[in-house]
Amino acid sequence: MKLFDPKILARLTKNGVPKEEFETSLGSEHELNLELLKAQGMNIILDRGYYRFQTALTSVADTLFCIVDVESNGSKPSHHQIIEIGAVKLQNGKILDTYESLVYCSDISDQIQEITGIKTEQTLKAPALSKVMREFRLFLGDAVFVGHDAKFDYNFVSAMMERVGLQRLLNRSLCTIDLAERTFESERYGLAYLNEQLELYRDATHHRALSDAMTTTKLLKRTLAILPDSIHTTEELIAFSKEAKKMKRLKPEKKEKAEKVEE
Repeated sequence: MKLFDPKILARLTKNGVPKEEFETSLGSEHELNLELLKAQGMNIILDRGYYRFQTALTSVADTLFCIVDVESNGSKPSHHQIIEIGAVKLQNGKILDTYESLVYCSDISDQIQEITGIKTEQTLKAPALSKVMREFRLFLGDAVFVGHDAKFDYNFVSAMMERVGLQRLLNRSLCTIDLAERTFESERYGLAYLNEQLELYRDATHHRALSDAMTTTKLLKRTLAILPDSIHTTEELIAFSKEAKKMKRLKPEKKEKAEKVEE
């Protein structure tokens, strides 16, 4: 479908695609296809005759973020599965809701059990992957998917959705590693390291999904508080974060400012 042409997607993030052109790209059943895309988390709206991502119009403060972390029994979505998922909904600096669940799994290596503290006997009593993914799909809605190394979490969740018969994710996404790299200097940007340096979440239990999602939420709040004044919409924020590896990092005093921001 032409919709997924990178050029069309890029236009949705900025000035938009004319109504007739966009609907033509969806085919003869464009109304149904549009609703299906929205059900997959693509937050498209019709604005003055142009289809655009809602995030191209919504301020960073007003955007609904869903900060997600998953634990898995391996690194490859094609061969492994999620064993725990945790998520936090954030809007206007306030936590609105949380989601947390272990996932049924009978195959967790000793190494993964050691790293996560999640034992096979726990996951044998957990809900099935299909139930958890359906619950999480409803929880996520069309919120912006946020993760610390968002690509890993996003791809894993999307693959699990497809595994249980759902459609892949089409939510807009934001990586807090990239965002941190653009906003303050640090020797490392791993979540545990930043949590220790910035004292983000004192009750953190590293490599447990909801705890890591909560730590990432607090990191997101810190970084959003020190954004350049030129960042207004969430699409501008996403574009800004993606330039992390292209642009020179900001001055060290940004980190000092981050440390002083109240939670």
